[in-house]
Amino acid sequence: MDGHAYAYRAFFAIKSLSSPSGEPTNAIFGFAKALLRLSETLNPALEIVIWDGGLAPERLSLLPSYKSERPPMPAALESQLDGMVAWLEASGRLSCCREGVEADDWIAAWARALELRGLETVIASSDKDFMQVVSSKIALVNPNDPALRLWTADDVRAKTGVGPDKIVDWLSLVGDGVDNIPGVPGVGPKTAASLLNQFGNWEALKRDLSRVAPERIRAALESSLEVVERNRELIRLRAPAGLPPLPARIEPLPVAAGRLRELYSRWGFRSLAAGLPEGGAAQGELRL
Repeated sequence: MDGHAYAYRAFFAIKSLSSPSGEPTNAIFGFAKALLRLSETLNPALEIVIWDGGLAPERLSLLPSYKSERPPMPAALESQLDGMVAWLEASGRLSCCREGVEADDWIAAWARALELRGLETVIASSDKDFMQVVSSKIALVNPNDPALRLWTADDVRAKTGVGPDKIVDWLSLVGDGVDNIPGVPGVGPKTAASLLNQFGNWEALKRDLSRVAPERIRAALESSLEVVERNRELIRLRAPAGLPPLPARIEPLPVAAGRLRELYSRWGFRSLAAGLPEGGAAQGELRL
């Protein structure tokens, strides 16, 4: 699960909620409710929340304006992050963060490692970059989807016109306004999909630009070769240097009902407290 994606969504979905002492709790409440619903829907064997540890230095060196247009985190949201982590630990969910490591890279790296071990993984995030890792073992779920439907490779093709193996090239041509990555002028999603399906991939397209029609698209591509090459490096998700390898087994934290009851009382979450079991329940070890 993409921690910051869920935190932001919860903060803006619930406008006003405070603890009995007056502290803002709207993001904590929405975050917990969303993850509980996700658990009930998917019934996963293990849940891991990964947080952004800052922007990757390698991407900033390629494009100093990378993600620069994103506004700073609201102070009222930032003040609730520790509460979310406390809730994760008490509820038996793993919480991971490392300075300089973007959550997308970490999530993709571990999902691929699980895939190699023959295990099925669901990535919970609305970030379209994750479409590049979808496979028979890796699915996506969008937290903004009320049905929490799992996206497969067929869904990626229906959405973009290309399969997961072409998503890096597709996004490199189109660009990504959310991350402040400019694409090729005049090349939109449909044009990019048509080009990649015709030529196969960016490398083949680049070698055979003379066949591209109309001329204005060919000219735009010819003048944007360096832009596309740079974008491919920006958009491709990869294991960051120094990222801890996926352990052979992970022991989830025990569900600490007493600690959760204490937190819910402090925050004034009566409805969540009412659903707690009388005792704590330890989750079993999951061999990966």
